[in-house]
Amino acid sequence: MTGGEARTGGERAAVVFDLGGVLVDWNPRHLYRKLFAGDEEAMERFLAEVCTQEWNVRQDMGRPFAEAIEELSGRHPEHEPLIRAWFERWPETVGGAIEPAVEVVAELKRRGRPLYALSNWSAETFHHARRMFDFLAWFDDIVISGEVGLVKPDPRLFEYFLERTGRSAG
Repeated sequence: MTGGEARTGGERAAVVFDLGGVLVDWNPRHLYRKLFAGDEEAMERFLAEVCTQEWNVRQDMGRPFAEAIEELSGRHPEHEPLIRAWFERWPETVGGAIEPAVEVVAELKRRGRPLYALSNWSAETFHHARRMFDFLAWFDDIVISGEVGLVKPDPRLFEYFLERTGRSAG
């Protein structure tokens, strides 16, 4: 960053961060490697065919995990314990903070930059992240898709973010 102040439409430019994969190392493989006891191929097959990314996105859109688990376990009863683990052992899907990115947030906070987060994340699991990562308190606001019922890249989520934070897209 240079010494100059970036402004948009008269307001001080804000910085918006994603969380998963940017500040937080979230990956279901952190948990499922334990549950599949080293059988990487079986784990990858399970994640590609049962607890898929598409399935997870529906929880990021606000679908309750109880409903998601019931529906998926009905289609894959042989995997019910593994399906339940996604929610019941969710904290184990987190590998930790991505420290170089967190250092950037810390520096921006020291400089007084307005900070926001906008992330696809289940409303039912985000409380774990708040408990695990003190740096989440540094943000002026955090918009979680599961609380809003929209996921990125839906433009309506970005519009909601701008309205909620009172920011402009400029």
